[in-house]
Amino acid sequence: MASRAALVVLPLLAACSATAHADVVQAPAAAVTSHDTGKRETAVFAGGCFWGVEAVFSHVKGVTSAVSGYSGGAKATAQYETVSGGDTGHAEAVRVTWDPSVVRYDELLRVYFSLIADPTLRDRQGPDVGTQYRSALVPLNAEQARVARAYVAQLGKSGLWSRPIATRIEPFRGFYPAESYHQDFAARNPDHGYIRRWDAPKVAALKQTYPALYKAAFTRG
Repeated sequence: MASRAALVVLPLLAACSATAHADVVQAPAAAVTSHDTGKRETAVFAGGCFWGVEAVFSHVKGVTSAVSGYSGGAKATAQYETVSGGDTGHAEAVRVTWDPSVVRYDELLRVYFSLIADPTLRDRQGPDVGTQYRSALVPLNAEQARVARAYVAQLGKSGLWSRPIATRIEPFRGFYPAESYHQDFAARNPDHGYIRRWDAPKVAALKQTYPALYKAAFTRG
């Protein structure tokens, strides 16, 4: 897999290897909905290469910030080249902040499982393989943890997938923003081969599948 640091100089090279984009599954609405009380809520989502996770959530109404970074692991090893070795314990992830008066956590979970991650894959998503590409939810409070557990259990019984759900619900062990060249990558590099093949179709599917949640403007940072 090519170094994504090299993309700053060679933007046409794919950082994450690419051959095809993932299928879209329309996950059901959550039976257990979230009761967010603050003016702003934040949670962490890991679902493969963080470019696509960030791209989709940045087009969801109510999302006010989406930051690519590394979840878990140690601060000292939270750099792309080190994390890419797959043995630091980090996951490529996105810290999402939203306005709960516009969108709820359970609705973000529905978007995540419908468009972003294949929850049956373990330590990989699409063409990207390694523990750093695992599918994981990192709730930041007890309410989010309650809703996440209930929704994963609901999906496990839904029959939408022939294989068991492998998405982990992980405790928060730190989040470290990724290098600046990874931030807002899809918005800054719409013609990049990886974005066009893997991530742009997910954003298009968000607009088609959940038009009430879609916004055309990309939320930066």
